[in-house]
Amino acid sequence: MHSRLTPSTALLLTIPPLLWAGNAVVGRMVHAWVPPMTLNFLRWAIALVILLPYGGFIFRKGSGLWTSWRRFAVLGLVGVGLYNSLQYLALQSSTPINVTLVGASMPVWMLLIGTLFFHATVRGRQIVGAVLSIAGVLVVLSRGEWHQLMAMRLVPGDVFMILATISWSFYSWMLIQPKDPKEIRSNWAAFLLAQIVYGLIWSFLFVAGEWSVGDAHIAWSWALVAALLFIAIGPAVIAYRCWGTGVQRAGPGIASFFNNLTPLFAAIMSSAFLGEPPHLFHAAAFVLIVGGIIFSSRR
Repeated sequence: MHSRLTPSTALLLTIPPLLWAGNAVVGRMVHAWVPPMTLNFLRWAIALVILLPYGGFIFRKGSGLWTSWRRFAVLGLVGVGLYNSLQYLALQSSTPINVTLVGASMPVWMLLIGTLFFHATVRGRQIVGAVLSIAGVLVVLSRGEWHQLMAMRLVPGDVFMILATISWSFYSWMLIQPKDPKEIRSNWAAFLLAQIVYGLIWSFLFVAGEWSVGDAHIAWSWALVAALLFIAIGPAVIAYRCWGTGVQRAGPGIASFFNNLTPLFAAIMSSAFLGEPPHLFHAAAFVLIVGGIIFSSRR
């Protein structure tokens, strides 16, 4: 049973979209400097070092990191390994605005996955809100030209982001399953660190494949170092902390609609830093998405 959406919970769920929009913009800025899988691995390796002083006790023998390894291995896969890698991969061929707007289909996937795999109850308003959100996503996918939907003019980045959103939906539902050792569950740093440990194992496998099949390289610079520090501290540590707490308070269904604020922040940041101003169809898509948030959250 989840509590009502309080102002403090709303703030917790608003911080991640802001930081994730920054993550999308920075990921686009550095896409020519570092391969996407490698970027994700470096990001979480830095986050692990940051969290070690606060949750390093999980490495001791007999801790929940080892006894509950299956759960943390799955959380690490869908939350750390797949979601972020797929998003950075999407940014290789798509813009931050498009990527975050496609990610606004999350309420649809959250409802479907919750119903099919986690025995969640779906309310009528959630369905209407999800329909409005997916309509906004379709506007983006069609580039504002509805007849293009018949031709399915998807760039690879759009498809990768849809897969990333499905992965994140599984992750969010798993967060509220009471299956974690108390010593880890009661310490947010330890809980995130346990996911990162296994997530880095998955990410390393993805990096190995990336460097073995392609012409991967890293163009090191101080700008890249600054970008890595930002995405490790903000979109990783801080955003995951806020999202995890917010989901546990409000539930995945309500939390998923806050994710739809990401396109607004991404549009503002893209215009400011990348010279990629939003188009009219982006505005139409955002109106539909916000309508979905308002309608689904009404009581």
